[in-house]
Amino acid sequence: MGTPDSDDTTAHGPTLPPGPFEYGFTLIELLIVVAIIGIIAAIAVPGLLRARVSANESATLGDIRTVISAEVAYHSASAGNFGTAACLLSPIGPGCIPNYPASAPTFVDSQIGALVPKSGYNRNLAGPVVPGGLSCFMYHATPTAVGQTGVRGFAGDCSGRICYTPDGTPLAPFIGPLPGTCQTIQ
Repeated sequence: MGTPDSDDTTAHGPTLPPGPFEYGFTLIELLIVVAIIGIIAAIAVPGLLRARVSANESATLGDIRTVISAEVAYHSASAGNFGTAACLLSPIGPGCIPNYPASAPTFVDSQIGALVPKSGYNRNLAGPVVPGGLSCFMYHATPTAVGQTGVRGFAGDCSGRICYTPDGTPLAPFIGPLPGTCQTIQ
């Protein structure tokens, strides 16, 4: 035994070298931690998925409102016709607004005008074609994967209404004004 001032003793007696199992965690402790992390993940993941679906739907509704506003501006600039997606993107194109200044702004940005999937929704702009544009329009947005990227299908038309389907399907008719019986979003 050493003296009280030596390195191998304490006030309570001699210190022993650590045994082979005195460092680290036991298997039970690790399993409990893994189980707690699994429970937290099971609670959090559905909430995160709902938040993503809600964000996609909100972004899509914003895009539909943008298209409706762009169509109203185009209607005013083109003497009474609504524009196709190509004309909203490039009003100086063939069949669009005659004498539209090349330096003037477009009505929509390229991401909306290209009608490519955006924010988890497929997009489509259609309407009855008349000389100089469309007599009315319907802008459809349906989820690329129903339940994962979005739940509801949306559409806006030349009257300015926005309607939805609760199951993500497109609204019928595909061309022209929305039916009067559609479920309207305020």
